[in-house]
Amino acid sequence: MLAHGDRRNVVDRYRYWTLDAVVADLDTRRHPFHVAIENWAHDMNIGSVVRTANAFAAAEVHIVGRRRWNRRGAMVTDRYQHVRYHPTVEDLLTWARTAGPAGDPLPVLGIDNLPGSVPLEGYPLPRGCVLLFGQESVGLSDEARAGVVDVLHIAQFGSTRSINAGAAAAIAMHAWIARHADASGHGTAGHGSTAAGLPAG
Repeated sequence: MLAHGDRRNVVDRYRYWTLDAVVADLDTRRHPFHVAIENWAHDMNIGSVVRTANAFAAAEVHIVGRRRWNRRGAMVTDRYQHVRYHPTVEDLLTWARTAGPAGDPLPVLGIDNLPGSVPLEGYPLPRGCVLLFGQESVGLSDEARAGVVDVLHIAQFGSTRSINAGAAAAIAMHAWIARHADASGHGTAGHGSTAAGLPAG
């Protein structure tokens, strides 16, 4: 890396930092929202969800169901993003009941355009929460629908019935950012450029 330059997909701030150093720094400033997605049939959107979660410094990504997923869409960001696996929706919900500060519950919010769902726009997203997305093409499972606090939908104005899970996750995460995060100084790919002084490896 030192001989040929740091070609990793990282912002300028992290050029020539070691992987462990980048993760440790991110851990000091991750946001308190989590993202979960059901993976019963090898969902191709998961890589995109992981990449977006990393871009917005989500606390963790939770994959419910199969552990195997296509990492190509993550663009190696899964190395910097905490990913937790749950075999069932119930396992995710059990984890969330004590995952908040001081063992408090984290509310799990489903994102799907279902009858009776609530508009994401204007919804008071809590600082600490889990945004749960269903498997592509089938949406939230029955178990997920029964276990979430609310189901939120994203307003659409065109002819398509739905947007894919990767796009929906990006919109929902940015809704959290717009409500809770300080976005000043984070508008460019090279924000916060510094000399790290750390060995690359």
